[in-house]
Amino acid sequence: MKLITFSVNGRSRIGEVEGETVYTLAWQDSMRQMIRRSLVAGRAYERFPLDKVTVHAPLMPGKILAIGLNYADHAKETGKEPPAAPLIFAKLTSAVVGPNEPITWHESITHEVDYEGELAVIIGRRAKNVPEAEAIDHVFGYTCANDVSARDIQFGPDGQWTRAKGLDTFCPLGPWIVTKDEIAGPHALTIKTQLNSKKMQDGTTADMLFKIPALIAYISKHITLEPGDAILTGTPAGVGRARKPAVYLKDGDKVTVHIEGIGDLTNPCRVLPD
Repeated sequence: MKLITFSVNGRSRIGEVEGETVYTLAWQDSMRQMIRRSLVAGRAYERFPLDKVTVHAPLMPGKILAIGLNYADHAKETGKEPPAAPLIFAKLTSAVVGPNEPITWHESITHEVDYEGELAVIIGRRAKNVPEAEAIDHVFGYTCANDVSARDIQFGPDGQWTRAKGLDTFCPLGPWIVTKDEIAGPHALTIKTQLNSKKMQDGTTADMLFKIPALIAYISKHITLEPGDAILTGTPAGVGRARKPAVYLKDGDKVTVHIEGIGDLTNPCRVLPD
């Protein structure tokens, strides 16, 4: 199933996408609360053409954990050795935006805004000290993510990544959650990022250093994962900072993350006046 959060006439709803049609689900609360209840509501009587609804981020995660340097080619392009264990950091839920919502920043704060296309895992069952062999049972589904990063802050005075990766609008998610049963091989998906008309990243989730079961097992030793949490699993090579010369997002740009079996997450870019 493709589960979507959308609005029509200003009213937010949960739905199922089939083809080019959105079927409203008989659920009055949020996507996260539906996941926390361990259910998927049935269809209600209303349906809408997909191109006539406003698509939002599929859920507001309880927390967002991300993994740094989880692709060897990305570690290499940054001049770093691949980590011996998953490198965990957090992104802020206040950074979440949905498809077609702008990524925004003030140039008084950052001049070096970069993209990172990533597969996001949505947790479906509480996970604490989960064995790797059982970890995939705790997955609800998958969506696309863009780990937008202010490189001049990330590698500047802060000494850590919270502000650089937590600025408002720096965590696009969407366009929907594809449930686990529809993606039998999450480690065999192409993942691409396009900036305007140019392909910038072209990788495969097969190249993850730490696969999804290993990530869930490792994280759950340290941090309890709850239904509706999101794990951003890392980005392949091709980020803007690693290019010669570096390529950063500009006002008016459009960036698209495409993941096989899920779809496209597109966001325009806009510099805000100071």
